[in-house]
Amino acid sequence: MPVLDTGMGGPNVKVVATIAGSDSGGGAGIQADLRAITANGGFGASIVTAITAQNTVAVTMSQEMAPAMIDAQFDAVFGDMRVAAVKTGMLAGGLVIETVAAALRRHRPPFFVLDPVMVSKSGYRLLEEEAVAALRETLFPLATVITPNVHEAEALTGRTVRSVADAEDVGRKILSYGPGAVLVKGGHLISEPATDVLVTEEGSTILPGEWIDTRHTHGTGCTYSAAIATHLARGRSLADATRLSKAYVTEAIRGGLAIGEGNGPTDHLFYARRPDLHEWAERLGLARSWAE
Repeated sequence: MPVLDTGMGGPNVKVVATIAGSDSGGGAGIQADLRAITANGGFGASIVTAITAQNTVAVTMSQEMAPAMIDAQFDAVFGDMRVAAVKTGMLAGGLVIETVAAALRRHRPPFFVLDPVMVSKSGYRLLEEEAVAALRETLFPLATVITPNVHEAEALTGRTVRSVADAEDVGRKILSYGPGAVLVKGGHLISEPATDVLVTEEGSTILPGEWIDTRHTHGTGCTYSAAIATHLARGRSLADATRLSKAYVTEAIRGGLAIGEGNGPTDHLFYARRPDLHEWAERLGLARSWAE
């Protein structure tokens, strides 16, 4: 009989570091990343770039961390642990971006998933407008994959995205900025909503999805990118890591939690509350046999 095995405590556990902002409501940012990393079989470390005051309704305040503190967190984590992958989320401003870029060049993690977080679901700007160029110029060339949603892809390229063909087009444009790959997330597509497009130098892969009618999607982008980073760290190809992470985040959205008065969070541990626990454990690579 298979049993759940997240790899914790074993010699092969993979450390995945999230470099992002703290969400006091727990639905997105560092908090969501750490849950998603654990749920997909990694061990999460964190480097906090900003602190936000937020809940399911709104972000009311944010404050960047000092560059020296960001550097100290990097050195503490990388100086003690073998980090197999990193992901970035909220980076707030140009100085933070430059600090993170320098630290990534210094420590050289094997995989880097960049989620270009710009605006919260409630409309609060999480990345200064003047910092977008710095993000594109300093961090994009270091990234294994960039994971913009439709609105972020439009902001990065100045192009309108309404269809899968549009998503392919902006993906190729973003690819020209230097990353290894681009995953354009299609949750906001007018046609074929929830269909994602993975663009690499070899071509494009269409990832059809299921549109789930729910408002409880807070932290979806954070969750998706953290899952991809975890599966890359655990040895899956980018294509496999993306497909599996999409399946995982779809079920996390399906199990969205009605917490608070606004947009509730996705359920990162949905499978622990379902009768098909062992099927998901097998699918996510978290199961082993008693006979082993």
